Amino acid sequence: MDNHKRDRGTIKWTSLMLPEHVEMIKKVWKEDKRVEKGVLDEQKAAEIDFILQRALHDELTVDVRVHNGFDYEEWRLKINRVNKLERKIYAFDKSLKEEVTFQLDDITDIVIV
Repeated sequence: MDNHKRDRGTIKWTSLMLPEHVEMIKKVWKEDKRVEKGVLDEQKAAEIDFILQRALHDELTVDVRVHNGFDYEEWRLKINRVNKLERKIYAFDKSLKEEVTFQLDDITDIVIV
């Protein structure tokens, strides 16, 4: 019921707000729905590292689950390179048609497609 009241209030007042204010309110609500990232155990971290290396070496496409600070996102990528010093992976996303970068620590799961 609490959500119903908040939604009704939003509909009532958003027509009187500037677009910047509406975006700020959406950002605050997204903050309320934040999902905390779990801690990976040593075995899962080793599995992720193995799959990353195999995907890089054999040029395989992978599905990667990444924590973006608020929630989890799923990406289908082709790994271009892994920089262990910077703790980053560089990959190509076919749907966006561009290179994307992720922190290794943000990856929670990876599967070869």
